[in-house]
Amino acid sequence: MVATLSQDQDRVLLQIGQVAFQSQVPIKTIRYYEELGLLKSSGRTEGKFRLFTPDTIKRITFIKRLQKLGLSLQEIAEILGVHDRGVAPCAEIKQQLEQQILEIDRRIAELMTLRGEINELLEDWTPPVNTTTGEICPILQKM
Repeated sequence: MVATLSQDQDRVLLQIGQVAFQSQVPIKTIRYYEELGLLKSSGRTEGKFRLFTPDTIKRITFIKRLQKLGLSLQEIAEILGVHDRGVAPCAEIKQQLEQQILEIDRRIAELMTLRGEINELLEDWTPPVNTTTGEICPILQKM
């Protein structure tokens, strides 16, 4: 069933299942996004199904894109809040993405340090001849 919203023009409203199908996002996720305020339904059917405007598909696509770029749902909510006030959130998005780059660089440095530690350990790896009671792997317990 497709409902319409009467305002300046008739707009087709989609049931939550249709939104899930078109956006390829589970219904449970759509409900969660609505609970967090990322999405807003436009009402319900007589059968209590949530109804959404077609723009909801674009909004979900936008949310998923920002998630893939590493932004949290809280950060995305802040960005969408700016948009919902009628302001283009491009400056906020740029700032968040710059922070993501700094975090990625920090994690890369941590991983490179860990890689070096593991390489050192493996270079000196000599299987033990015998172990003493209570030792799991003497090579690692020397550390």
